Amino acid sequence: MPLPSPTRLFPRRALLGALGLLVGLGGAPSNAGNTQPSALAEAISANRLQAWQQLLEHPGAADEAALLERVNRFVNRSVLHGEDLDVWGEADYWATPRETLGLGRGDCEDIAIAKYFGLVQLGVPSAKLRLTFVKSLELKRAHMVLAYYADERAEPLILDNLQAQILPARERRDLLPVYAFNNHGIFLGSAPQRQSKQSPQLLSRWQDVSARALAEGSHSAAAPQG
Repeated sequence: MPLPSPTRLFPRRALLGALGLLVGLGGAPSNAGNTQPSALAEAISANRLQAWQQLLEHPGAADEAALLERVNRFVNRSVLHGEDLDVWGEADYWATPRETLGLGRGDCEDIAIAKYFGLVQLGVPSAKLRLTFVKSLELKRAHMVLAYYADERAEPLILDNLQAQILPARERRDLLPVYAFNNHGIFLGSAPQRQSKQSPQLLSRWQDVSARALAEGSHSAAAPQG
């Protein structure tokens, strides 16, 4: 996955540059459902989705720190990493939580998105959550994590499939933030309190997966609240 640069969102001369990952067309993956899963695979998928739904309906914790731990641990343990081309038959596909957890496979974007919508459905305000593109200095490639801000100026906590423990950003020296976004806006990685004037609706993949995830939520439980 090439590293997307935030410059496309700001200087006009870079408008054809770095958000190629985000402005492609959404929609269903080309190979979704092309192979018939075995009865065992279907049973495992159903059990995994049932466990996810039970977590969302009965998290067993009221404070946000506990919710972060539960959701981060569940998704990390439930989803094996796989590249989009192998999993979905597309170069870049953003899956909904139900798609990711149903299959039990996904890339870093799918995993971070599942955590985001799970936490929102559990009542964590979406303004506190940002899907964050970083550069993994160890892997030398682009990567996505979920950042949690207790308040506007708090140091974020990083929920990551590469690291089981939720750590403050200062302890993740292996990650170089590039930019972040949620349904409220787009933010610079180097200045996380600085919000772009660009609407997050510019990110068509985000717009698409948000609509599909909300539709899933309306069928299975209360839709996430912003």
